Amino acid sequence: MNPIEKIIVEHSFDGLCLIDKNGDCLYMNQNASKICSFPIHEFVGGNVKNALKDGEINDSIALKVLRHKRPVSGVVTIRGVDVLITGSPVFDANKQVEKVVLNIRDINELNNLRIDQILSLALKNKPIHDDFSVEELPEIPGVVAKSKAFRKVLKMVYRIAKVDSSVYLQGESGVGKEVIVNLLHRESTRSGKPLIKVNCSAIPAQLLESELFGYEKGAFTGADQRGKPGLFEQANGGIIFLDEIGDMPLDLQAKILRVLQEYEIMRIGGRKNIQLNVRVVSATNKDLEALVKEGKFRLDLFYRLNIVPIFIPPLRDRPEDTAPLAHYFLQQKNKKYGLKVKFAPGSIQLFNEYDWPGNVREMENMIERLVVTSENNEISWSDLPFIKQSHYSPLQQPLKSILLEIEKKIIYQKLELYKTTRKTAEALGISQSALVKKMKRFQLNE
Repeated sequence: MNPIEKIIVEHSFDGLCLIDKNGDCLYMNQNASKICSFPIHEFVGGNVKNALKDGEINDSIALKVLRHKRPVSGVVTIRGVDVLITGSPVFDANKQVEKVVLNIRDINELNNLRIDQILSLALKNKPIHDDFSVEELPEIPGVVAKSKAFRKVLKMVYRIAKVDSSVYLQGESGVGKEVIVNLLHRESTRSGKPLIKVNCSAIPAQLLESELFGYEKGAFTGADQRGKPGLFEQANGGIIFLDEIGDMPLDLQAKILRVLQEYEIMRIGGRKNIQLNVRVVSATNKDLEALVKEGKFRLDLFYRLNIVPIFIPPLRDRPEDTAPLAHYFLQQKNKKYGLKVKFAPGSIQLFNEYDWPGNVREMENMIERLVVTSENNEISWSDLPFIKQSHYSPLQQPLKSILLEIEKKIIYQKLELYKTTRKTAEALGISQSALVKKMKRFQLNE
């Protein structure tokens, strides 16, 4: 190292260390020694593997860099002192890691930084989602599907689009049932015909029958003198989507059953049947089977509707979709309002810490609100309403606790997905024995 290089390295605000490919410690600057409370003469000439074995460090960023051949960040305890370390590989001419440069920051100093900068440093290498080797799907405008669970739903939609069987969509409010209906219509042989959407809970019960089946002139007081075709007639040749069908009155359920059996209707006040060629898609966020047991929904109608059931999982069960959806909505709202709002570093990682009871609709509405109210064209962690409304706050937890919670959640999610410790360890990029140790630490059972 020439004199100028030595001055630069020794006067760096960060601690700097150099490790070779065998784990031998080659160099440590004064700041690194100060931050880690580790004398330089003890560091130089030592080996990180021995330090791990002797318990002087609880983890080795350098060994992870050598194993993965990419930069790695994490919090490491060195002789009882927690420090944030980022390791960067130095490659030789054969693209093999020859040395590792360790950049060390004092967490107490980091506390003076903005919390989102801390999160960015600490979490930038934490995986948020994986790519799944599932059957390829075409690009679907307006649909974000990175998770295996939601891609399975889409594959089912493509499979049944060309037939006319009744489809029953089940899922919590806001999961995206209407998106599925739109896709089903677009990919079906009825795409050139109408798609009529009916929210059964939004129309008063006394009006729902006339809205669905229409009426003849003079059928009742206040009726249009010209009569009116119902929504089933308007959907003829296409698809009618009966949303929130669990709220439909029992007497009207009997008439819907007749439509599905005979494919014909009679307008209120009418004298002749009208033949229909319509596909029925229904949906609810309620448990129809439970309603059947309670006598609030007809069993025979449930069987007619439930020919092809599709369950759309809630957003909390498909975390791989969370970050892509958030970015999609951000771009969409920026375009709508002509803005350039962005997520501050670290804020997007916190989206997976929330259960999203309102699912995709809640996320879209929240991001629109944050975009239009943003003062600095940046959405920070402190802007997120679910952070403000809960006890969870990064400011109230040490950085190591935040990392441990995120690590625990990631391991749990991957175990749910891959089932075995071997496959999970491969997906996480760690050894199986290291994963088992972490599972014991977090009290996770395989």
